[in-house]
Amino acid sequence: MVLQKKVDTWKLKKWFTVYAPKEFNNAPLGEMPANDEKVVLGRSINVGLDTITHNPSNAYTKVKFKIVSVDGASAHTKLVQLEQLNSYIRSLVRRYRSITSTVQTLNSKDGTKIVAKIIAITRSRTTHSKIIGMRKEIETFMASYVKDNDIGSIISAINENKLQTELASRLNHIAQVGKVEVRKLEVH
Repeated sequence: MVLQKKVDTWKLKKWFTVYAPKEFNNAPLGEMPANDEKVVLGRSINVGLDTITHNPSNAYTKVKFKIVSVDGASAHTKLVQLEQLNSYIRSLVRRYRSITSTVQTLNSKDGTKIVAKIIAITRSRTTHSKIIGMRKEIETFMASYVKDNDIGSIISAINENKLQTELASRLNHIAQVGKVEVRKLEVH
């Protein structure tokens, strides 16, 4: 009886370097093993935003990318989701504060469909009518902002906290806002 040698399939795999999209300066995200290029396409990779931007203030944000193209040993991705950690959102919500949140499906200037989930937290307890007014203000601001900008500038504005500060300044005439966060951003 002839014994057959068993082939180690792990040694046959190639390593692909995964890169972030241009909105994140094509930063390397990591490496991924696969048998061939077709297997890598469509895979998702989750990383913390602070590892990409090297900014510790982004430590509570996780980003999900999907591999859309492979060129040799490098895999290129697109943004699928940007989300704040639940523990971070829970730390913002305290006693004697009011919270308002919105969920909107919007289309950007370049035709990308976005689902934006925004949360605004006041510094003190606020009346229900002011909360409704804040919600309407968030919805109108986000509708106009997303319509006038492409997906790359929207993502960079969220990463640099420009969108949140502009929205907070818009809401301060209704009630004193302590924090505005983009809780989740889904790109379709």
